[in-house]
Amino acid sequence: MHIDIFTLFPAMFEGPFSESILKRARERGLLSIALHNIRDFTTDKHHIVDDYPYGGGVGMVMKPEPIFAAVEAVYQGGPIILLTPQGRLFNQQIARELAREPRLSLICGHYEGVDERVAEHLATDELSIGDYVLTGGELPAMVIVDAVARLIPGVLGDDASTHEESHSDNLLEYPQYTRPPEFRGWRVPEILLSGNHAQIARWRRKEALRRTKRRRPDLFAKLDLSSKEDQKLLKELEAEGW
Repeated sequence: MHIDIFTLFPAMFEGPFSESILKRARERGLLSIALHNIRDFTTDKHHIVDDYPYGGGVGMVMKPEPIFAAVEAVYQGGPIILLTPQGRLFNQQIARELAREPRLSLICGHYEGVDERVAEHLATDELSIGDYVLTGGELPAMVIVDAVARLIPGVLGDDASTHEESHSDNLLEYPQYTRPPEFRGWRVPEILLSGNHAQIARWRRKEALRRTKRRRPDLFAKLDLSSKEDQKLLKELEAEGW
């Protein structure tokens, strides 16, 4: 997969994209990322990328000309995503959809916003990572790249692990433990030390259901719990008072 990122602050990406899973994915040729400074596509000597909003108001608005010029100079297909608080909320399902694309383009908004003509006539989608305010689209771009990249086949050592992570199926992940088996008097659940993989899998499913019900009832309401095994687990959980 290749990802083009259009930003006013390309240096912000150097650390996150040069460490851990993203670094290894790039070194192995599974992922390539190109950073494009929108200022480089201005035509005035001061490289101005923003201006006052028509109609008045506080803040500055990013101009359409350099954004269009930047994207059109390198675009070779795929979704063009504007990162904006007005976009649809990014989630794991969208990450899976984007991971199937060979190319992505991400436009990082900044200042008070982006000229609406970018959203109407250039971007093919608009995404937000949450209902809160950030300084710009750079951090959301990092989040989306990370979430999408780990779903590319081969990026993770065990691709099956992506199916067990939180939100992979509207289900939060079960509790995880590692050595030592006892720490400050707190012991790892005995079932995890038993070696009985079938019972361990059942325990994990049950605890994932419990955790999702308690912490994210909105996700729990979306789960398909029609299987006989899930019905048994639900009865057990109800008897335990969840």
